[in-house]
Parts: sequence; structure tokens; C-alpha cells
Amino acid sequence: MIELASALRAEVERAAAYFRGLGETDVTRSRGTGKWVKKEILGHLIDSAANNHQRFVRAQFANPFAWPGYDQQSWVPLHRYRERPWVDLVDLWLALNRHVAAVIEAVPAEKLQTSCIIGEHEPTSLEWWMRDYLRHLKHHLEQLEAA
Repeated sequence: MIELASALRAEVERAAAYFRGLGETDVTRSRGTGKWVKKEILGHLIDSAANNHQRFVRAQFANPFAWPGYDQQSWVPLHRYRERPWVDLVDLWLALNRHVAAVIEAVPAEKLQTSCIIGEHEPTSLEWWMRDYLRHLKHHLEQLEAA
């Protein structure tokens, strides 16, 4: 999983450099009714990193591995990301993803096919969840970098 961890690191380092050029006005500007502002999207990615870190570690100790999902729509306002300093959110997101990358890199090959049942999802391998994490992150980075 060294390749996946390297891809994750490269993506977050690139994005963090871009994020550091944004000001508070840029990241709190409305994107439309019912849509998260950029701070909240990054906050969602922080929540995703925290949840997936737990999944990636714990799945190595059980097969099958079952873990709850999380209510993304409730977590973002609970953490009040809109009110927190952008630079703090960027630093936290970057640190968490470096940590997640280290975990991904260390997963032994024999653990990659561990069956993971997350929330209401069908059983899927640990490797699938780790690859999906990067896909999900890239999707939201596109939102953050748009307009």
C-alpha cells in the first residue's frame, strides 16, 4: 500500500499549499442554499480522516470487521467548523492525513482482504475502503478548488 500512501501524501501536500493561499473570506463565502462553505467541506474531510483512521487500524484486528458509519450532516455543525480559524483546520487536516497515510503504508498484505462492514454498507475489503478514502478525498478537493 506504499503507492496508495504516497498518492495520499502527494494529494494532501499539494492541496494544503493551495489552502494556505486562501483567506477567511474565501472559505466562508456561501456556495448556495443548503451547501457547506469551504471551511465545512474541509471539516467534513477532517471527520472523514478521523473516522477512517480508526477503521484502518481496527480492521487489522478482526475479520470480519464491523464498525458504525457516522452521520456526516450532523458532525459538521457539531464541530462548528464555520467558526474556527481556517489555518487551524488546514493544519489539522494535513496532520491527520499524514497519520492516515502512515497507517495505510503499514498495513500488511495479508490484511488487505479483511472484510469490512461499515454502517449499512455491504461487506467490502479493507483495501477497497482505503482506496475509496483517497477517491472521496479527491472528490471534495475538487469542490474546494472550484471557483
